[in-house]
Amino acid sequence: MPASPEHYSPEHYKSVLLFLGTAAIIAPVFRRLRLSPVLGFLAAGFCLGPYGLGALAQRGTLPSWVSHITLDNLDEIGPAAEFGVVFLLFMIGLELSFERLVHLRRLVFGFGAVQVFGAALVLGGIALVEHHTLASAVILGLALAMSSTAIVLPVLADRKRLGTSAGRTIFSVLLFQDLMVAPLLFLVTILGAHHDKFDVVLLYTVLPACLGLGGVVLAGRLILRPLFHLVASAGAPEFFMAACLFVVVGTGVISAASGLSMGLGALIAGLLLAETEYRRQIEVTIEPFQGLLLGLFFLSVGASLDLSLIFSAPLRTLGLAAAFILVKAVTVYAAGRLFRLGRNVALETALMLAPGGEFALVVIGSAIASRALGSQIGSDALVAVTLSMFVIPLMGTIVGLLPRPKPEVDADLGRLPVPAEDASGKAIIVGYGRVGQLVGEMLNAHAINFLAIETNAGLVRQFRQSGIDIYWGNAARPEFLARCGIEKARALIVTIGATQSSSEIVAAARQVNKDLTIVARARDADHARELYELGVTDAVPETVEASLQLSEAALVDIGIPMGLVIASIHAKRDDYRKALQPAVAAIAREFGARRHRRLHDR
Repeated sequence: MPASPEHYSPEHYKSVLLFLGTAAIIAPVFRRLRLSPVLGFLAAGFCLGPYGLGALAQRGTLPSWVSHITLDNLDEIGPAAEFGVVFLLFMIGLELSFERLVHLRRLVFGFGAVQVFGAALVLGGIALVEHHTLASAVILGLALAMSSTAIVLPVLADRKRLGTSAGRTIFSVLLFQDLMVAPLLFLVTILGAHHDKFDVVLLYTVLPACLGLGGVVLAGRLILRPLFHLVASAGAPEFFMAACLFVVVGTGVISAASGLSMGLGALIAGLLLAETEYRRQIEVTIEPFQGLLLGLFFLSVGASLDLSLIFSAPLRTLGLAAAFILVKAVTVYAAGRLFRLGRNVALETALMLAPGGEFALVVIGSAIASRALGSQIGSDALVAVTLSMFVIPLMGTIVGLLPRPKPEVDADLGRLPVPAEDASGKAIIVGYGRVGQLVGEMLNAHAINFLAIETNAGLVRQFRQSGIDIYWGNAARPEFLARCGIEKARALIVTIGATQSSSEIVAAARQVNKDLTIVARARDADHARELYELGVTDAVPETVEASLQLSEAALVDIGIPMGLVIASIHAKRDDYRKALQPAVAAIAREFGARRHRRLHDR
């Protein structure tokens, strides 16, 4: 039976409504300001949290009704907020893949390891000098060595720096840091239970971790691809979404039950799915959940920020933030020069990686909860890391003022494939049935690489196994096409016969890339006219082409010379194209005239 109305209370939904309202306002406003929404969530969390408006309402500085729009119970959103980091690690795993890690081993595991452990050694040494325990020094050093993937990458993307040598080097270091998160969390748990007994730490860390990781990887390789093939064959988007969420949460739970972190399980699941034909559709499906949950995570971080610590001990808190930023910047720059990076590239890398990151907050928070780190120094470190994250956009501005190195400098470094460039320089074929396969063969004959998209899971699996670069997914979604690299594709060829679907795909592609060459198969002349209106470069009507080919065969068999037949067929095809396109031109002229009249009326 449904619950009676008196059982419902607005307070039960206050946290959810506040978060959703904040997300609806913060994300578009900060994107318009070309700032990371993460900063907005941190600031909004502080304002809405118990140390912001909540504290002012309790002191009587603000009216009492203000307390109804504050986050006064962080325990309610804590479990859901933690899934933000889990989903982030899963998405990072999708962008990695085991093969890519092997290809980038020097940069990721070389430069990345030197940055993390070098900065941790220096920062941990400073903590030891300040009379902290060895366990606290290890945790502080490793946590403060981490940087912010969630803020740095969007800042680089907004400034078109991801594809540069520095941008890819930064990305590589962040990947190594992300790989280190789960082992660090497990290490924190062991240190909290066994304090400074490092022999016990090794005994209880290495063996269970290896067994747990091996089990998750083995189960993933045996189950994940068949699971997604089964769900994709059903053709129901809601079931595919359910499967994606099941994999992220399920692998996280299995990993946690094995004594590892949930984030590590999700990361491994992403790695296992990164080379499958379902990767791009999974990314598009998971991205909204990841964005919302990660926003909730940063909102909770901001809400737990107690600025009274700054006012009570400003030198200690601000000094800690400034000190670890400076130490990291120097360490990263030195490591970059050691790896023969150019001065400007090393400096850019150092500036962007110097502030703290979201995983530092996770590690320190876990250390405080497990009593591996004292509450006082832990609180100071949390405040210092959070404050440093607000500096990242400023670092991006400083980086923009640096002189750019010559293109050939560091050409052998930072060769990390940028996710959105999968189809850079390639043609994209949507629909890989008989028509699409023939188009692919002709492209191969002329040495043109292509990426194929198909909704038939059986065909995708068949051609994937034969080495075709093909993905399963819905090409009518602009975000899916963007994930496939439509912005830098050479051309888009739509071969599917369904009129509505092909029109939706053309509209979505033109929305993402205004200058893309688009050639689409049309059912008939009317459909071709519709496609021209949507912006295709060329539409090929089936009925017209069939008629022309029949005419060509008949004329040749009758005895008309081949040259004359081909010339007449080409002339007729051009007549059809000219007959279809003037209607489009007329529509464009009418649209321009209406726009001119509106501007004149204003």
